[in-house]
Amino acid sequence: MILRPPADRHRSTPSRHYAVVGAGIAGVACARTLIQAGHRVTVFEREAAPGGRMASVSTPFGRFDTGAQYFTVRDPRFTAAIETAPGICKPWSANLVRVLDAHGRVAEAALPGLEQHWVAQPGMDALVAQWAAPLGDALVTRTNVTRIEPDALDATRWQLRTTGDDDSQHVYSGFDAVLLAVPPARARELLDGGRLSRKISKKVDPVRIAPCWTLMIAFPQANQPTMSHLGPQWNVARSTHHRIAWLARESSKPGRDRIERWTVQASPAWSQEHLRDGRPRVEAKLLRAFAEITGIRAEPSHSQARCWPEAQTQVPVGEEHLWDAEARIGVAGDWCLGHRVEDAFLSGLTLALKVI
Repeated sequence: MILRPPADRHRSTPSRHYAVVGAGIAGVACARTLIQAGHRVTVFEREAAPGGRMASVSTPFGRFDTGAQYFTVRDPRFTAAIETAPGICKPWSANLVRVLDAHGRVAEAALPGLEQHWVAQPGMDALVAQWAAPLGDALVTRTNVTRIEPDALDATRWQLRTTGDDDSQHVYSGFDAVLLAVPPARARELLDGGRLSRKISKKVDPVRIAPCWTLMIAFPQANQPTMSHLGPQWNVARSTHHRIAWLARESSKPGRDRIERWTVQASPAWSQEHLRDGRPRVEAKLLRAFAEITGIRAEPSHSQARCWPEAQTQVPVGEEHLWDAEARIGVAGDWCLGHRVEDAFLSGLTLALKVI
């Protein structure tokens, strides 16, 4: 049984030390806000760089956005944040979005009431990297938090046990609060079955997020003087094909290499059904579906699949964030509100404002 440290209402200094677990857009927004308010923050990220599902990957044929494909802007707070990174975000002329039927035929010419689509350049992770840059040494990468427990030297605070890439172990201590900006499965694990905060665990338990298999393919042979691209004239498609839900010509995004590249995202149901399949099997199946929809039957020079175990929120928390003031544990993420990039930002921002 883990005993959470009691709330300390008598600290003499207003400055506190926060641990933020996860350096996706929610975690970075949260950390930046806390630092701007004069607090100390340590951000833990198990990957080599910040980004989360705003991830991009570089290949010899150009970059691919492996997670979020674009974002929209509705809230003025998100607008103000975007304006702090001038030149990073560009509008993507995705007004040729099509809705395709299961046989690859255009069922609807364009999505009604289409919002402006925005992308970061040279990849979606560039926006998070820009916002994370001022964190400096406060961002600890390649570090996986394995356990949250009362500080061994001060029971009024928390300490975090971590492992590194080389299986090294370390304990970081002295935190007044711990804020989790991670997917729900990871949050459940770190909340330790509700022993850290039963209040938060009860609200996290019903959350459901569907997986997504993503395929990245490149056709450099399409870039010839007499041929600018392969296949259809449209650059983006939402599909009702039983395997594929989304297709995007990466090379149509602003600030990207012009080599013909496509990102294909499988449907939630198909991804769930094939969650345990090996990558070669998934690649083969999605390539066949891609050919059926686009008519592109050429062999790609590059093909790479990635699985996101938690990609699109099906059942959200329904609140901007979660905060247990007694335990001094908080949770943020797009899945608190929905699945949009803006949801992640607003969740991290409002959690920071709540605990300040």
